[in-house]
Amino acid sequence: MIYYVEDDTNIRDLTVYALRQAGFEAQGFPAAEEFFAACKERLPELVLLDIMLPEVDGLEILHVLRDDPATKRLPVMMLTAKGTEFDTVCGLDAGADDYLAKPFGMMELVSRVNALLRRAGAPAAARDELSCGSVVLTASAHTVSVDGQPVALTLKEFDLLRALMQNEGRVLSRRQLLEDVWGVTYVGETRTVDVHVQTLRQKLAAASDGADALIQTVRGVGYCVKSPA
Repeated sequence: MIYYVEDDTNIRDLTVYALRQAGFEAQGFPAAEEFFAACKERLPELVLLDIMLPEVDGLEILHVLRDDPATKRLPVMMLTAKGTEFDTVCGLDAGADDYLAKPFGMMELVSRVNALLRRAGAPAAARDELSCGSVVLTASAHTVSVDGQPVALTLKEFDLLRALMQNEGRVLSRRQLLEDVWGVTYVGETRTVDVHVQTLRQKLAAASDGADALIQTVRGVGYCVKSPA
């Protein structure tokens, strides 16, 4: 998971979209408060920070991360309009692992993210092909099959299944799935997740009896993908 703190909605949403298209899990936040709240629920593998943020700026966020034993080794990249040599040195001296000045190209950003994750020993872009039991999902081709039988899914159904399969064995809350699949700006009831899971199960079962058991409900929490026994 990559977290991006950026108060400009357009830049934040475009960057998060580009990262997801490259195969990463990514989530954006407009300010420090929302970012730190998310960190308490789930730590990311990498953090992208703007410097000029409301209330608490990016350098202050960086100092907090480096002072906390739980986050002191998280890879952090500064993405900011302050691109002078002095600004870059200040960011790196403050503990940033990399510094990219705006405007930046998405291909360069993805390349730098991959390099940072490799250096940190974290997984780089998500695997293109995911399999669990008889279900195989290929991200680049946007296909899903059950026992070799193709399954036609909507975009959100596909993204939901991919999010669950990328976290095989882990329980994902409805709120987390809303954020990961529908985006941080989505406003809606968690019932949306339940409805999509229901139709997803129906389509898997139609392709192969029992395939719907892949997606398990954890009462009061959310959903989890596990290979059927």
